[in-house]
Amino acid sequence: MENSKSCIRTQTQRIERETLSPFAALSEKTRGREIWIPECDLRTPYQRDRDKVIHCKAFRRLKQKTQVFLSPEGDHYRTRLTHTLEVSQIARTIARALRLNEDLTEAVALAHDLGHTPFGHAGERALNTLMPDGFRHYEQSVRVVERLENDGRGLNLTFEVRDGIRCHTSGQEAVTMEGRIIRWADKIAYMNHDIDDAIRAGVIAETDIPREIIAVLGSTKSERITTMVSSMIENSGNGQVAMDAGILDAYYALHEYMYKAVYLNDYAKREEKKVPHVIESLFFYYVRHPERLPGSMQRIAEEDGREQAACDYIAGMTDRYAVDLYSDLFVPKAWTTV
Repeated sequence: MENSKSCIRTQTQRIERETLSPFAALSEKTRGREIWIPECDLRTPYQRDRDKVIHCKAFRRLKQKTQVFLSPEGDHYRTRLTHTLEVSQIARTIARALRLNEDLTEAVALAHDLGHTPFGHAGERALNTLMPDGFRHYEQSVRVVERLENDGRGLNLTFEVRDGIRCHTSGQEAVTMEGRIIRWADKIAYMNHDIDDAIRAGVIAETDIPREIIAVLGSTKSERITTMVSSMIENSGNGQVAMDAGILDAYYALHEYMYKAVYLNDYAKREEKKVPHVIESLFFYYVRHPERLPGSMQRIAEEDGREQAACDYIAGMTDRYAVDLYSDLFVPKAWTTV
């Protein structure tokens, strides 16, 4: 007979069986972890994964990583961490409405950007040109949880969480509906909070957004998110995640507008021109001097190669740490007497 503590997990799993959709990923049917560990008395495997992510160092570093605007002056601009929390909120709303597994959804959402570089997509593009096989942040996020966190031991997450992380951006879809939700929750979140930040920065005004897009999606951030989330809930089912064709067309039109007005805006992106030089300088320094890497990264250099170790180290940096390190390594300091 199970003790009272283990009954908490089994009761939760019974509730999953009785209340979730037939297309939901039940925690008791997980494909498991690469390394077996005993079940937790209180938490299901997906709840446990969520907690592992929240408590890891890579998650804490997200608070000082660029989302869109590089090192913005102001407390209300998004960072990679606040973006992650917004993705989690949107994804959980959709998962609950579709009677999917919220715990799995939340775990994937919180981990999806753990491998993102400093300086946002500018940093990602810079590392992509330096690595022989390229660099993609979603693959790096998987590498973080499988290889880099916990002093090289990884977080040992379940297959379903790792699959959702890997598939959250493009290419093959996740095997679970929960994982497939994250791809769209990510898009809904970043599109709308990027508009909010761009308006705050004076790059665009709310009235600049084309009228035909506003007519379909709504004139405020809240209206647009509600429109897209509602469309996903109404059009998803039977294992598929979808959005109404008209809403989807309006989303792509909005994305095209944002690409021209914000993502390629000279004023908004003026500091990004400096990013490749900073990333390249750090990268080649550590390729030449692997002995200067932290101990865990030195092991990566020995096992996976110097370039991979340099890439892993830089990708894990916050914006501020990368700038401070670059300054320490390459900017002359004032001479003082001993």
